Amino acid sequence: MTSRSYAIYDVFTDTPLSGNPLAVVFDGDGLDGGQMQRIAAEFNLSETVFVQPPDNPLHTARIRIFTPRHELPFAGHPTVGTAIALARRNGALGDVAQSAIVVLEENVGAVRCAVNSSAAGVFAEFDLPRLPVQLDDAPPAEAVAAALGLSHHELGFENHKLSLWSAGVPFVLVPVADLGAAGRARANAVLWEELAPFHDGVRAEAYIYCRETVGHENAFHARMLAPLSGIDEDPATGSAAAAFAGAINSFDAPVDGAHQFWIEQGLEMGRPSHIRLEMDIKGGNIEAARIGGGAVQIATGTLDL
Repeated sequence: MTSRSYAIYDVFTDTPLSGNPLAVVFDGDGLDGGQMQRIAAEFNLSETVFVQPPDNPLHTARIRIFTPRHELPFAGHPTVGTAIALARRNGALGDVAQSAIVVLEENVGAVRCAVNSSAAGVFAEFDLPRLPVQLDDAPPAEAVAAALGLSHHELGFENHKLSLWSAGVPFVLVPVADLGAAGRARANAVLWEELAPFHDGVRAEAYIYCRETVGHENAFHARMLAPLSGIDEDPATGSAAAAFAGAINSFDAPVDGAHQFWIEQGLEMGRPSHIRLEMDIKGGNIEAARIGGGAVQIATGTLDL
């Protein structure tokens, strides 16, 4: 039997018991994929991370990311939460106003994270390892509306239309008219499984968004319904925000330069989250993009396995 230490973090928040909870198992070496999957199912959080020694000694760690049902090549809140957890564990954030660079080897590739601590808390931001690309097999809007319990007429606003994008993990991006439509959405798992496209080793989940927000400082309100991942809804989804960058650029056509958007998520679940999306636009294309957010540790323990 081996004791393996772990910590629980709430991510994309600076307030305990909000944001998106994450389990980080620090001693993941020696576990196979099947064991990791069973442990992730035991935690039953949206994602669980297993930390292993890096393949490249210049990097911080190799990590594997699991939902309760399957492994992911990349995910945002595990990246942010693990970067902060490792920086803290390695003593890089012992005092106020310190910073650290953490490089995580994920299945999608190496992900560079900048971690900064201040009196306001700890914030991590990572460069997208893969820029968003639009995929051409988006399901019909009528079928998506039915699977989400919405009217077809509630989908879309301004020139935003349903689309399929991936920055390592695919999402069906579903624009809706307002907060009311966003709040009424409910995923029918059977119908969603029938229509969900398959890319990057996983089936796309639904990312619902609108321009109307609860917080005036936010640019978009979002929900991510994930019936195929073993969770009804995710309170904060960085990988979806990464894919969403492509839709923002496609439909809103921001001018060349740097742009910042705050996305609110998780409010319908009582777990408010805030995700910062930054995009550098050049020649009408995304040249680079970053996802950032805070995280707070709420628990520690050991697995005796």
